[in-house]
Amino acid sequence: MASYALSEDPKFYALINYEDPYVQPLILAALEKRLPSNIYQLITSLASLPSPKSPVLQFLQYESLDFEHVLSEPATSLSNAYIIRKALIRKHYLSTTVANWNTKYPESILKRTVKPSVEFEVDYAEFLDDALVEAYELKESWERNAEREREEEKEWWILKPGMSERGQGIRLFSSEEELTAIFEEWDPESDDEDDEDDGTRSDQGDSKVEKIDERDGIITSQLRHFIAQPYIHPPLLLTPPSSSPDSAPRKFHIRTYVLAVGALKVYVYKPMLALFAAKSYIPPWEAVQQEDGLKSCLTNTCLQDSGDRDGSVGLFWDLPEKLPASCFPASLSPSPLKHDENWKFTTFTQIRLITAEIFEAAARSMSIHFQPLPNSFELFGLDFMVGVETDGELRTWLLEVNAFPDFKQTGEELKGLVEGLFEGVVDLGVGPFFGVGEGMREETERKDSGEMVKVLDIDLGRR
Repeated sequence: MASYALSEDPKFYALINYEDPYVQPLILAALEKRLPSNIYQLITSLASLPSPKSPVLQFLQYESLDFEHVLSEPATSLSNAYIIRKALIRKHYLSTTVANWNTKYPESILKRTVKPSVEFEVDYAEFLDDALVEAYELKESWERNAEREREEEKEWWILKPGMSERGQGIRLFSSEEELTAIFEEWDPESDDEDDEDDGTRSDQGDSKVEKIDERDGIITSQLRHFIAQPYIHPPLLLTPPSSSPDSAPRKFHIRTYVLAVGALKVYVYKPMLALFAAKSYIPPWEAVQQEDGLKSCLTNTCLQDSGDRDGSVGLFWDLPEKLPASCFPASLSPSPLKHDENWKFTTFTQIRLITAEIFEAAARSMSIHFQPLPNSFELFGLDFMVGVETDGELRTWLLEVNAFPDFKQTGEELKGLVEGLFEGVVDLGVGPFFGVGEGMREETERKDSGEMVKVLDIDLGRR
């Protein structure tokens, strides 16, 4: 990392090392564009500060942040991440956040826009029965499915490791046998079937790490906490903006970038991504029968081979205004779609409401696991999916919340979207803390934060 000579009396010092060649220059460019050059001084470490109380911005990877400095100098030290935010970014914690909030507020929008989850912990397939003792929703679903002969009438579930990232370890199932088979697939093969459980379990665990790493890139600790949710079917299907109009429609999800500032303002970045599955959509009961069938059901581009990613990322607002007849699977014939020509505006409105509610729910009902600090801000990537209801309504569902989202999936062609995002971060997350850029900030907020739309502004009483 380059060294910098200190200039006289900057408003603040900036330690910028995001450890990502895609993002690092965008952060530096945003600072340069949105703030006068004499306002800040780049440094290479906190040891370069003239004093521990010198105003400083740390814009680093989470593991590299000096949170001790953040806590000890709350008036002058600003970081780009909250210390504690598991209530949002861990799937099993997020499930609890939603359940707690819905219990307290039964009319919450989260009741209608986040699929209820079944949480359980299990290490090996042989312990699955014990782990599911209280999984009544799953067992009742399996009983109903046993009475249904047609596959399309069955209820399908999606299994997600609670601590995995980038879509790793996701599976589909509709029966206890299918779920058991998933865990048996992850179990290591014993070198000696006659071995007793005399301490060799740790060796099996190591084998499991190697086996999972080769296929999914996840480790044993990520395969302990799980959630299972009802699978969203049918999803809204569209052709990627860069594909031929007569191409087969695909499933997609919406990646929304959200900026949380202090304790607590939340902004939704209006430019959003539409991330498409690698293959044209087939229903889950067909997907599980094909070797690469999940490529039609999973929209996380991190799981796609480089060739599959062509055309998989587009801009949400470039999607068609009027939905084509092929926007839902041919096997279903729901009522005519409602709000057809306004569907993008309706979806964005729902995203704003859901985002505001989930952050308030985490802050107020799970305060042990989400602690916004006045001298921190953080960017999150929220994933949403649009489903088609049987009455023709479109419903936006929150899938998950990601910390330190993977900006590289945006690609070179759409890099301008990320550039604008970091300029918004400087305007709203950095400048106000150090008392700089006031004119730009006021102008931005007069325009409803421009592309950064404020959705939540609450006082959590933290100073």
